[in-house]
Amino acid sequence: MIPPLRPNAATPRLPPRDVLRLVIFDCDGVLFDSWKANVAFYDAVLAAVGLPPLDDEGRRLCHTLSSPQLYARLFPADSLMQRRIAEVARATDYGPFYALMEPVEGLEPTLRRLTAHCPLALATNRGTTVRGVVEHFGLAPFFAIRLGILDVARPKPAPDLLVACLEHAGVEASAAVYVGDTELDRDAAAGAGVAYVGVGPASGADVRVNGIRELPALLLR
Repeated sequence: MIPPLRPNAATPRLPPRDVLRLVIFDCDGVLFDSWKANVAFYDAVLAAVGLPPLDDEGRRLCHTLSSPQLYARLFPADSLMQRRIAEVARATDYGPFYALMEPVEGLEPTLRRLTAHCPLALATNRGTTVRGVVEHFGLAPFFAIRLGILDVARPKPAPDLLVACLEHAGVEASAAVYVGDTELDRDAAAGAGVAYVGVGPASGADVRVNGIRELPALLLR
């Protein structure tokens, strides 16, 4: 049973090394600097329906919200436009935008070190591009579990994605860690009963790193 959404709930403490059985990662802002790619994609979608590009608030939101959540925030009183934008986005090839995604420093060696200890999972508010990101950047050897919003009922900050990762891995919440970069990630972890490590100052985390290259020292201490 998926727990209800519990905003601002406290996240558990990090499991010790000998208990840790699963590390779950967010994608954008954690594994990649996707700012340019996300903004360029949504600007292209808006241009296709004759609308101006994202404003500053839209640019901020497009890095944290799922696509349906973003459309609802951009056009709160226009459900027809929300559906129209969604249709155009689904028909837009994301392929050219992968080149604008920048892997974070130490990505591959960090994932290699962690996967030598336990399985890794990907839990992201991305939709149709989850598979493309994994394939384009050669991440399949690291992430046997990769889930996006098309795989669950609710996007983050609901805990559904993390609960699904735990179920796929057959791991208890107390033996897992979620690595994210926004308060949505923090709330999802709290709702799932999973310990949370934040990347950067906007992560809302009590336990925080500057980049994922610091994770092995933290989690496998």
